[in-house]
Amino acid sequence: MQILKFGGASVKDAQGVKNLEKVLKITGTTETIVVVSAMGKTTNALEKVIDHYYHSKHKLQSSIQEVQKYHNAILLELFENETHVVFKTVSKLFQELTAFFKRNKSPDYNFVYDQTIGYGELVSTTIISYYLNQKAVKNNWLDAREVIKTNRNYRNAKIDWNSTQAKIKKAVNSKNCIVTQGFIASDANNFTTTLGREGSDYSAAIFAYCTNAKNVCVWKDVPGILNADPRYFDNATLLRSLSYEEAIELSYYGASVIHPKTLQPLQRKEIPLFVKSFLKPEQAGTQVGKGLQLTPNIPCYILRENQILISISSLDFSYIVEENISQIFKLLHSCRMKVHLIQNSAISFTVCVENNFDNLEILLLQLKAKYKVSVDKGVNIFTLRHHTTEAIDEIEKNKTVLIKQITPKTVQIVTKPPNT
Repeated sequence: MQILKFGGASVKDAQGVKNLEKVLKITGTTETIVVVSAMGKTTNALEKVIDHYYHSKHKLQSSIQEVQKYHNAILLELFENETHVVFKTVSKLFQELTAFFKRNKSPDYNFVYDQTIGYGELVSTTIISYYLNQKAVKNNWLDAREVIKTNRNYRNAKIDWNSTQAKIKKAVNSKNCIVTQGFIASDANNFTTTLGREGSDYSAAIFAYCTNAKNVCVWKDVPGILNADPRYFDNATLLRSLSYEEAIELSYYGASVIHPKTLQPLQRKEIPLFVKSFLKPEQAGTQVGKGLQLTPNIPCYILRENQILISISSLDFSYIVEENISQIFKLLHSCRMKVHLIQNSAISFTVCVENNFDNLEILLLQLKAKYKVSVDKGVNIFTLRHHTTEAIDEIEKNKTVLIKQITPKTVQIVTKPPNT
């Protein structure tokens, strides 16, 4: 079994879908699972739909229609006959989405988010499956929610591995190509759950683990894994190979090419991961595997923007000890704050966090009840793996450095952008 994962950028339009079919002709489709994300910026568009549901209900239906219009334009380029069954199938999915908003009684934002957002993947895979069949690439469409089972932690669900493995083994019993969704799953009550933003890579790894796949190939709009994000850094260089451990470190610190949870199931079964360009599928890209060296051995740059630096100190200048740190982390956990850096001294404790769930004000209110608290919003964390003096100097140039932590392989620098 081989697992091929295509991100939203690779299927953002009709030409992207046609290109996916060309890639499959190169890779082969026998014993292949194709995992696909939502098309283009559909996830962002559906987040707007959710926002309208809560704050501008008069705009809700028009925002759903905008998403449908985008997909219909792709359909019209891929299928000559508008009576093709795919048009009706896609329309039914949007009718389901509209019906959900009419009948929903849950006030839980995270629940509503997951029931809505997954339609991006359901629509994209429906279109792609029908198109491949039209091009004589025989495939079966699989609803990932029927086989990937999780707990009820909406927007960041945890996998029930035993149930998932049993269901995938039962469902994947054909040599035909299977087209399925990334990112989505379901809980014990069959409500949709999601695996965290950018979780489609993780979905590919789940299918690989449960089928003992020979490899996973993630198709991106870049040549492979680069030593830096070209949107932020000049002269980004392709990494031809790296170990699981190195890739996990890069993912942990925020490298955007690979989802942080993707590598762990692959490493457990030593399944190689390839990252390649869908525009140049003949190129080798990057290989991640057991015992591979970082090639070339150069500094790797990672940037996390728009972070929040929270400095906490005692009101009476007493030490910050284990009891205090335990209390602080309980609050961070209850407010679902993602911690990316920690530093402490005798009387202070500092964390750099990401406010993904908009709970910052709740957190600060609770912290200020017991501690003196200062906050810097909009800071950046630069992480350098295999750093050099020159690389550090370049990062710090024209910036205000708030924190710097250095270990033999990694340096992290928290900075204020210029003019802030």
